[in-house]
Amino acid sequence: MTLKEKIGQLFSPAAFIHDTEENYLKIESLIKNQHIGGLTFFHSRHSAAANFEKRQEKLTYENTLEKLRALIVRYQSISKQPLLMSIDAEFGLAMRIENTPQYPYAITLGALSLEHEDLVFETGYRMGKDLKQTGIHLNFAPVADINTNPKNPVIGYRSFGPNKEKVSRFALAMYRGLEKAGIGACYKHFPGHGDTDTDSHLGLPVINKTKEELISEELYPFAKGIKAGIEMIMVGHLAAPALSNGKTIPASISKEIITDLLKGEMGFKGIVVSDALNMKSVSDLFPEPGQLEWEAFFAGNDLLCFSENVEQGIEMILKNGTEEKILESFGKVILLKEKLGINSDYIPKENGFDWLGHITFNDKLPRHYITEISNQNPQTSLDLSDAKFAKVSLFHEKENVFFSELDKVASSQSIGLTSTTTDPSWEKLKDFDNLLIAVFVPSAKPVNHFGMDIEMIKKLMICIENKNCQLYLFGSPLSLNEIGDFQKFGKVICAFQNFESAQKTAALHFLGKIEAEGKLD
Repeated sequence: MTLKEKIGQLFSPAAFIHDTEENYLKIESLIKNQHIGGLTFFHSRHSAAANFEKRQEKLTYENTLEKLRALIVRYQSISKQPLLMSIDAEFGLAMRIENTPQYPYAITLGALSLEHEDLVFETGYRMGKDLKQTGIHLNFAPVADINTNPKNPVIGYRSFGPNKEKVSRFALAMYRGLEKAGIGACYKHFPGHGDTDTDSHLGLPVINKTKEELISEELYPFAKGIKAGIEMIMVGHLAAPALSNGKTIPASISKEIITDLLKGEMGFKGIVVSDALNMKSVSDLFPEPGQLEWEAFFAGNDLLCFSENVEQGIEMILKNGTEEKILESFGKVILLKEKLGINSDYIPKENGFDWLGHITFNDKLPRHYITEISNQNPQTSLDLSDAKFAKVSLFHEKENVFFSELDKVASSQSIGLTSTTTDPSWEKLKDFDNLLIAVFVPSAKPVNHFGMDIEMIKKLMICIENKNCQLYLFGSPLSLNEIGDFQKFGKVICAFQNFESAQKTAALHFLGKIEAEGKLD
C-alpha cells in the first residue's frame, strides 16, 4: 500500500444499514478510492447521529439483521484489504438491531455482587458470539465510566455504577468475555464521562476537577485496564482542563491528554480510537473539511471513527503528518486485524443466526440483580387475597407478566393507568387501601423524564396518600429521582429490566420466595 492508502486504513466511517442505494454506493467509493480500514455500523441516519438534522427519507426499517449481513458481504467483497467491521453493542446487538438478543444494561449488571463477576464475563462472551456470526469484529464496549453524577444525560444506564472498584472489575470482565469470543473490545470514554451534565452529542461537557481527583476517580478504571493489558481505548469528547494545561478542549483532540497522559504517563501502547467525529462537541469546531480529522490524528488517535470528511481528512494527514506516526498507527490497525483473524476469515458464513441459549442465560440473572432500594416498614406486607388490595400498572398494560405470575397464586384486581385526564381507572384507586404499584419506565435515557408522563407520577403520589403501597420499578433506578418522595412507599424494589425473566423474578420476590441480592454501589 502507498502511504496515502495506509492513512485510509485509519478511518472507520459510519455505515447505515437502512439507507438509500445512493449512499451505499458512496460507501463503496470510500472503500475503493480511499482504502478505508473499516466501517462502523448504525441502524439508520435517523437513530444514529444527534446532529443529523436533514429531512429523513421514507425508509422501511425491516429485516435489519439480514440487511446488515448482506451489506457486510457486499462491502467486504469489493475491498482490497479486509475491512474491520465495528458496532456499538453495549448491551448486545439489540442496541442497534431489532429482533436480536438483548442483555441487561450495564447499570443492571452493576447491581450484581462482585462474586458474580463471572456473569458479567459470560454476558460479554455471549454478546461476542452474537456479533461474530453477523460478521462484526469489534464492539465499542465496555463503558468504563464511573457514573458519579445521577443527572448525567448520556452515561447513566451505560455505566456499571458509581463504585470505581466494581466498574474496573466488571469492565475488565466484559472486555475479557468479548475477547474470548474472538471479538475486539474497547474501553470508553477516556478520561471518564461519568461526572458530566452535558450530552457530548450536543455540546462539550467539562469536568472541573484537579488532576489528583481525576487520577483517583475517573482515570482509575482505565489505569487498571491498561495494567491488565487492554488493547483499545476510546477517547471521549469532554474537556478536563486539569489534564490539558488549563485548556477547555475536547480530550479527543488534545495532544496533552492522549499523547502525553494516556500514552506517556499511563503507558498505554494499544489503539486509541476517537469517539464519533460527527458529534457536535467537536464537529462544529473546525469548518474546514478534514481539519478535525487532522487534529484528532495529531492529538494521538490511531483510529478515526465516524468521520464525515474522509477524503479531505486523508489528504490533510498526508500533508501534515509524519511518516513515522502514520506507520505507527497503521501498524496497530493491521496487527488488530491479524489478531482478530480478519485476513483469513472476514466474510460471514451463510448459516443463519443461532441465538440459542441467550434467553436461558438472561433468565438466571434477575435473582442476582433485583435490588431492595427502600424498606420503610419491614413488618408490613400486602395480602393478595385482601379485598382492599389491587395491582396498579403505570406506562404499561395491566396485562403483564408480573401481574400474571401473581394471579397464579391469588387473583386480584388489576388497574392500568394510561393518562392523567381521560382514564377512568384513577377513580378505582379510591376503593383500595393496599396497592402494589408496578412502574414500567418507558426509556433508559433520562431525556423527558425517562419517557414518563410526569403529571401521571404527580397524580399517583397524591392518590396514594395514607395508603399501604409497595413499588416495583422495571427500569433504571436513576428514574426514581423523577418520582420524588418515593419514601412514601413502604417498600421500593428495582428490577431494572422489563424482561419477562425480570418480571417473573419480581413476582417471586413479592411472594417472599427469594431475597433481593442486588446492591446499588
